[in-house]
Amino acid sequence: MDYKNAGVDIEAGYRSVELMKEHVKATMRPEVLGGLGGFSGAFSMSAFKNMEKPTLVSGTDGVGTKLKLAFLMDRHDTVGIDCVAMCVNDIACAGGEPLFFLDYIACGKNYPEKIATIVSGVAEGCRQAGAALIGGETAEMPGFYPEDEYDLAGFAVGIVDEKDLITGADIKEGDTLIGIASSGVHSNGFSLVRKVFRMSEEALHTYYDSLGSTLGEALLRPTKIYVKALRGVKEAGVTIKGCSHITGGGFYENIPRMLPDGVRAVVKKDSYPVLPIFRMLQTDGNIAEDMMYNTYNMGLGMVLAVDPADTEKAMEAIRAAGEDPYVVGIVEKGEKGVVLC
Repeated sequence: MDYKNAGVDIEAGYRSVELMKEHVKATMRPEVLGGLGGFSGAFSMSAFKNMEKPTLVSGTDGVGTKLKLAFLMDRHDTVGIDCVAMCVNDIACAGGEPLFFLDYIACGKNYPEKIATIVSGVAEGCRQAGAALIGGETAEMPGFYPEDEYDLAGFAVGIVDEKDLITGADIKEGDTLIGIASSGVHSNGFSLVRKVFRMSEEALHTYYDSLGSTLGEALLRPTKIYVKALRGVKEAGVTIKGCSHITGGGFYENIPRMLPDGVRAVVKKDSYPVLPIFRMLQTDGNIAEDMMYNTYNMGLGMVLAVDPADTEKAMEAIRAAGEDPYVVGIVEKGEKGVVLC
């Protein structure tokens, strides 16, 4: 008896590392010390010593049951982007610059080419965020996961000068709410998605004119990474007073997280286009509108609060970063929360 007969192929692990090296290399930053293969990743902080109060911010998350679609479609090159996005968007929400990322892949059987494809998506997400992929772990766990399935999670660290932290404390009545378009469902609410839509190869490969793609392509579309857009707003000289990453819990849970006591966010539902995938999901699943806004991003992946005088400047910066912004509402006095009208 040996480890391979027990279901763990050490040689496959070595090959996975070799195949992913080129993807990892493409994410390197000057601050990264050492190379792939050590017991830990090292990152120099010397470049940030001129900050008044350098502050580390971090985020960790996974892709969730969206992975089930990747298994059914045998498409593994985009879920890594989702994993990175869910972590670095939270860091950007705090005003931070993502520095580095680590991934964790747990699988029933290590297929080196598949693992390398997953990591290629992680590397692409890191490139979009400007973060270095400095380490990770691939755990082969036979008997715990089915052979053709895996889980994917990650962890990111960023930095911000303490004075530049986005806390929401200065949000006040009259501030403008700007929403930035999402790419689709992103990486939340897929347990409900999988109840509404038939999860079969035939259903996922069915093309819909309203979506401009197959159902599977629309659902698997990777989560937007907003690091560049938020950096652009800051570089344009605009103070982002508050920032909300619209993830699990939708509008009702996430927007109030950026608000101080005594004010509420008023969002106009007709101020931006709701993506067709959400209309289809609501109709096919007979889901109440409140539940949709309490579960999904409904077409807005990020909501910012800025001073009214900075609205146009912020919009221009977001457009320059390649994203679509909309003025979606206003901050009013009232009990902390969100009102959709």
